[in-house]
Amino acid sequence: MSEKLTPAEALEQARAAADAARAAADQASEAAAAAQGFADSVADAAGAAAHAASGGAIDPFVFRLAIFVLAIFVGYYVVWSVTPALHTPLMSVTNAISSVIVVGALLAVGVDLATAGGGMARGFGFLALIMASVNIFGGFLVTQRMLSMYKKKS
Repeated sequence: MSEKLTPAEALEQARAAADAARAAADQASEAAAAAQGFADSVADAAGAAAHAASGGAIDPFVFRLAIFVLAIFVGYYVVWSVTPALHTPLMSVTNAISSVIVVGALLAVGVDLATAGGGMARGFGFLALIMASVNIFGGFLVTQRMLSMYKKKS
């Protein structure tokens, strides 16, 4: 049965739903932080275990590099399995991440030459700046093309 709500009751229900959503978001944020901490500790422990088990032959850096390479492959398959309807929001998030990379790259390019390794930091910063800028520009082009697919043809 459908019952009519007064505006005050509807407002109260909306506030209760917003409070519940806010609490759920806070819990999700705390869980994500705990999961990240757990993942970091697992990676550290696994790197140390590989280092100890091999008698020091496997450097923890190499182990972390292997995890990074595996994450690249997993990310590739996850991104390519995204449905076209979710592609535009995904590109928006990618553009936002690339804009943060641009800020970091600008900071790296501005490193004073008097510091040790300043030339290398400038080179990598410039390379990161170019690559992130291309990524942002390409993301906007792809987003524009995706949105034009939903326009009515006249």
